[in-house]
Amino acid sequence: MNLKPEHASQMTHQPKILMLVENNGFPRDFRVRREAHALRDHGCRVSVVCPREGQERWRECRDGIEIFRFPAPPGGSGVLGYALEFSYATFAMLCVSLWVALRHGVDVVHAANPPDTLFVIGAIFRMLGKRFVFDHHDLAPEVYLSRFGQRRGNAVYRILKLLERGSYAVANVVIATNASYRQRAIDEGHKSPDKVYVVRNGPPLSYQPLPPPEGLAERADYLIGYVGTIGPQDGLDCWLRAIQHLVATFGRRDFLAVIIGDGDAMPELRRLVEELRIAPYVLFTGRLTELDARRHLSAAALCVQPDPASPLNERSTMNKLMEYMALGKATVVFDLQETRISGEDAAVYVADDDEREFARQVDRLLDDPQERARMGRIGQQRIASALAWEFSVPHLVQAYRDGLALGARITDGPILTTDQDDPA
Repeated sequence: MNLKPEHASQMTHQPKILMLVENNGFPRDFRVRREAHALRDHGCRVSVVCPREGQERWRECRDGIEIFRFPAPPGGSGVLGYALEFSYATFAMLCVSLWVALRHGVDVVHAANPPDTLFVIGAIFRMLGKRFVFDHHDLAPEVYLSRFGQRRGNAVYRILKLLERGSYAVANVVIATNASYRQRAIDEGHKSPDKVYVVRNGPPLSYQPLPPPEGLAERADYLIGYVGTIGPQDGLDCWLRAIQHLVATFGRRDFLAVIIGDGDAMPELRRLVEELRIAPYVLFTGRLTELDARRHLSAAALCVQPDPASPLNERSTMNKLMEYMALGKATVVFDLQETRISGEDAAVYVADDDEREFARQVDRLLDDPQERARMGRIGQQRIASALAWEFSVPHLVQAYRDGLALGARITDGPILTTDQDDPA
């Protein structure tokens, strides 16, 4: 392992990037996968440390990316459960990372949160003369407030804020998913603006509509799509109550709400479906592969993003909206700051988390195919002209070239053709 200080390291060899991801496997985590492929395509040797899912191999090379897996921790369910999960994962990832560094070498550690404890690994590698990138996916303190209904200022919130600040402090470069996250790094993390880069989460240009699964379109006159993680902060309970309004208030019987994804809110949502008596109008598909999810969404007349207003959701860019727009789907959303910036006129914005109004807007759009088509075209145009993943790659490359001072060691053009297809 090279123990020279980082400012003296002017090596000309291929940069060796070690990416850390804990809350998803690889290549299933599409953002980390796209980042890894982009860095690979620009001359880097990329390795990934991630949890093992199912019967995956402990180590493999896939699309030119070396993958090293560790035994996945049990999922957290409560503050103590998450603390144990993140503590174990951080220790396990540190052990694997040091092994990779000793066997293969590492120049840059690129850690995606959550958890925000991975800066501990970054700090150790900084002491060994390496560089550390904090890839800020989620606002962990706000996730805690949203999931557990807590107020700012309690002990857990203060600890999470401290961990976030530690991540900022250790990082040579911060990668943010939008302008709100960037401003947080500058204002609260005290990072220099030239060390914080926005790398958005848009789908690739190849993300286009596909033929729907056989028999799905025949299940109702109108399909309404949703895709994403299903946690307490994601608003699926709001959507289910809006569905009840569609049936009971607006008298619709001609639709099926297709809900794609899984998460720890699912048991409660299934109970709510029975309580609201809307089971004939709801289809839970569970987690699907990227291609299968796209097939289901392609069949939808319109899509929904029911994330309610919260400190987390106001500042976050929802991946689902980008995917809906790429597929040309009009979308009904609650009115959130970053959602408006992304969606512009491709979405209808409902104020004050009003579930009845949300249902009314869905009802209106189902009866207006011209308006749905107009909104869909706007969304596709925004993705094709500004928001697709290909527009984010130059910012990621710049973060490595300029922010990390790797310069010419990051090449100008793709070395391999980036594979954006479903990893499964």
